[in-house]
Amino acid sequence: MPNLELPVADPWWITRSIGDGITLITEPRVHPLLRCNVWHVRGRDRDLVIDTAMGLAPLAHMVDHDLGHPLLAVATHVHTDHVGGMSEFDERAIHRIEAPVLAAAQQSTLVAEHYGETVLGPYRDAGYDIPELLVDAVPVAGMAMVGEIAGAPATRILEEGDVVDTGDRAFEVMHLPGHSPGSIGLWEVETGILFSGDAVYDGPLLDELEESDVNDYVRTMRRLRDLPVSVVHGGHETSFGRARLVELCDAYLAARAT
Repeated sequence: MPNLELPVADPWWITRSIGDGITLITEPRVHPLLRCNVWHVRGRDRDLVIDTAMGLAPLAHMVDHDLGHPLLAVATHVHTDHVGGMSEFDERAIHRIEAPVLAAAQQSTLVAEHYGETVLGPYRDAGYDIPELLVDAVPVAGMAMVGEIAGAPATRILEEGDVVDTGDRAFEVMHLPGHSPGSIGLWEVETGILFSGDAVYDGPLLDELEESDVNDYVRTMRRLRDLPVSVVHGGHETSFGRARLVELCDAYLAARAT
């Protein structure tokens, strides 16, 4: 086991308003491989939290609404770097396929060697350093590097074409399998904003996981390439516009489509 003598980071979370009523919440001391983008969308009648990171530190207080609005936590998929904080929220949504996994406890680890080459290889090949531990600090002293994420049974099951409504905004659920069977995106037609989870982001895409399917991923990329987005807010890395989306989709299709 690697040395656990890591500094305590305070604050742990960093927030940044990006306009359009959206705030990005991140954990800068977590390696990019596991550094999930948490998106807080403010609505008239309801707020959304899209993905909830690894559960290393409490999240819910970061998205408390001054007006006490209800809040729906949406998981774009069930991987542990996206659902660690789901149990903190009373209302939880995920695609039907992955709801059983969300409802059960999962083991979570910050030890790089536990992930294997299907996860680490694409990041290493892209030039990322892979340290023994995938954090360089902790939110509290003595935090374990391996733990368990509590099960968080969904209170709402999502399917392709469903609408997640905040009262003044409407996000269409897009089923985007490939990275995982139940991966989804949230697409706001009126603004062209897409929350894409790990279906596409501006970094090494993972399509050789045990539950991944390259043929599904190819179909997802073809679909996304035709989407008239204005901005894509992914599950990792920085946001980007339509031109970059086309580049990412074309690169994937060139490498994987037959």
